[in-house]
Amino acid sequence: MKKIILFALCLLGVQLAKAQSNRVITTGVPFLLIAADARAAAMGDQGVATSSDVFSQQWNPAKYAFALKSQGLSVGYTPYLTDIANDISLGQLTYYNRFSERSAFAGSLRYFGLGDIELRQTGDPNEIPVTRNPNELAVDFSYALKLDEQFSMSVAARYIRSNLRIPEASGGGDSKAASTFAFDVAGFYQSEEVAYSDFNGRWRAGFNFQNLGPKISYDNDPTLSSNFLPANMRLGGGFDFMFDEYNKLGVNAEITKLLVPTPQDPDKNHDGETTSEEYQQARKEYNDINWVSGIFKSFGDAPDGLSEELKEVTYSLGAEYLYQDSFALRLGYFNENQQKGARKFFSLGAGFKYTVVKVDVSYLFSASQVRNPLENTLRFSLTFNFGDDYDEY
Repeated sequence: MKKIILFALCLLGVQLAKAQSNRVITTGVPFLLIAADARAAAMGDQGVATSSDVFSQQWNPAKYAFALKSQGLSVGYTPYLTDIANDISLGQLTYYNRFSERSAFAGSLRYFGLGDIELRQTGDPNEIPVTRNPNELAVDFSYALKLDEQFSMSVAARYIRSNLRIPEASGGGDSKAASTFAFDVAGFYQSEEVAYSDFNGRWRAGFNFQNLGPKISYDNDPTLSSNFLPANMRLGGGFDFMFDEYNKLGVNAEITKLLVPTPQDPDKNHDGETTSEEYQQARKEYNDINWVSGIFKSFGDAPDGLSEELKEVTYSLGAEYLYQDSFALRLGYFNENQQKGARKFFSLGAGFKYTVVKVDVSYLFSASQVRNPLENTLRFSLTFNFGDDYDEY
């Protein structure tokens, strides 16, 4: 008998919630949306328009064309669901190389492990269990190019593998991992330093259309079990206050919208009752939508019209104070509508740099009645920047 870890698809998701609405959008492989670095996590899970760093691969790889060091390597570690397990975690390894004034490439490996799951055929606690290790991973590569001194664009390609199937304890069955691919298109703008009356400043803006690609299926019948990828649109902006050569404050804002169709109400008759046939028909119609059509539908298919479409937009605010580019303090806030997942949280963090090594940490405080899977979790990331220096302009 084939088993699918349905709870994982929910617990991994950024849509984890006791939903207030039956139209919460869920997707396959939602681990792609979890912030893998402590810097972005400390600023409310945002990074599309923040200054360039090694972890830009997840948020906006176009920023690599503005990197101040020619090369960088980073490792991020995020414990997950620490209140119920101690072996579920997300790890990411990232490398970039700005090999010319105008161009850069980068690659990353993201691995989400769900820990050990023990299987028994009889249910007898004394039986020696068979251990399985469900996991998901993504490997991606990007190329960034400066189109002029203040604007760059990038493309990224991603291979995704989701091994959430668990065969029966005897090892039988025909279960296998699901896989697909996706791509990103991103852009980043960074102005020259502008002199104001009491400080200097710099404007930043960015966009990223992420995880655009075919649906992923966990079963032999894709019409019944196909899942949209967590395709999303990120738009953001920011401003750096440069008070003097030692003190700098960056403020940032970002909005995000899933480019995934909204589940429709199966109660076609609006009589308050939904039959099994109506539910199955609505599910089939939803699964029949291909991923390209789904992107365009996502902007205008909410049953309650524009008001519901706006509820599907999340926003985050973040701030970062830097002292001598060696010490950082960060704050952030993230908000999602109550009827679309109810994620609301505050975050804070710090960063310390010594020569080529930087250590970042972050912590999350939930502000919602729905428990956040990353609540009370300390996240870490380690960054190495090396090679030649590049000027801002």
